[in-house]
Amino acid sequence: MVCFYYSAVVAASVGARFSMAQPSVIRADNNPMAPDLSSDRSVFRGGSSSSSYSSIRRRDLVFVVNPRGANGRTGKEWKKLLPYLQSRLGSDYNICESLTSGPSHAIDVTREAIREGADAVIAVGGDGTLHEVVNGFFWDGKPVANQNTESVHSTALGLIPLGTGSDFARTLGWKNDPCESIARIARGVRSRVDVGVISREGEGSHYFINVADIHLSAKAGYYASRYKRFGKLCYVIGALQAFIGHRNQDLRIKVNEGEWKTYSQVTAICVGNAKYFGGGMKITPNADPHSGSFEVVILQDFKWYDFILKLHRLYNGTHLSVKNVTSTNVYTIEVDDISGSGSIFIQSDGEHLGFLPRKLSILPAAIEMIS
Repeated sequence: MVCFYYSAVVAASVGARFSMAQPSVIRADNNPMAPDLSSDRSVFRGGSSSSSYSSIRRRDLVFVVNPRGANGRTGKEWKKLLPYLQSRLGSDYNICESLTSGPSHAIDVTREAIREGADAVIAVGGDGTLHEVVNGFFWDGKPVANQNTESVHSTALGLIPLGTGSDFARTLGWKNDPCESIARIARGVRSRVDVGVISREGEGSHYFINVADIHLSAKAGYYASRYKRFGKLCYVIGALQAFIGHRNQDLRIKVNEGEWKTYSQVTAICVGNAKYFGGGMKITPNADPHSGSFEVVILQDFKWYDFILKLHRLYNGTHLSVKNVTSTNVYTIEVDDISGSGSIFIQSDGEHLGFLPRKLSILPAAIEMIS
């Protein structure tokens, strides 16, 4: 059976239900949902009786799809994949589809799915979609609570990598092969993965599963996001634009709640929960999302020509032996701009977050993931 995931308002107004005996398809109106819809129980529709409803609820798989991802390629590939997915998983799971309509929609869908006791929420697309789904596992600084008391285990995170970058999948050794991803979902093997949390005084927390970065690389990512229509070439265009007017900066850094230290002429700081960013650059080669710590790589006093000469080493992960590159494992890291200019970029999983100061902390084994 396939169900289409509704916003609570739309589902309530339509009164959408369908029985197990005669499955029907209802296409969702993809309006973003409010952040907290826990009082409405009408989002998942698996059957008309309370007994069949609660029994199927434990088998819901919610697929969160960004149809505009990778210049629309994600949506097209998803349509081709859906019949195979139904034939492979439909007999064991209630398959629920949510096509996101804009920024943060995937966060809202994920939160509601977890509250409704979904078996798993599966991000279909690239690192941006995965990033939003991961953030949906948290609310107000805490994990979202499953309100289905009959659920036998927590909601798992899943991934079908179909996006431009898919850098987190690279760390796990996964290919952009949807059939392989569906086989992985069918096996249902789970393992816990770490998540990073980024905080700033007076602001809410933000979560990431791949790599957070500061200064030049974050600025390049910010510009690259404007050129996604060019595919992986967007990273090159973003880097070239970021170099224009770039200046290395002295930054204050504190790790593991220790003393503040000044790092001079910082070009970029990369905080890795996983290994890759920027479309395949192995920037934090020793990072492991099961380790309980970040790998932090700091580049200092790099010039534009250093990136050209050493680009191959950044991509294959052999740059840690290069002059002015340092690496360390940490549980927390705080970074501040000595100049107080408020112009030092920070991003996580390729999503622009704003500017320094920020504190980044590891949450060990925070999410159960289908692996």
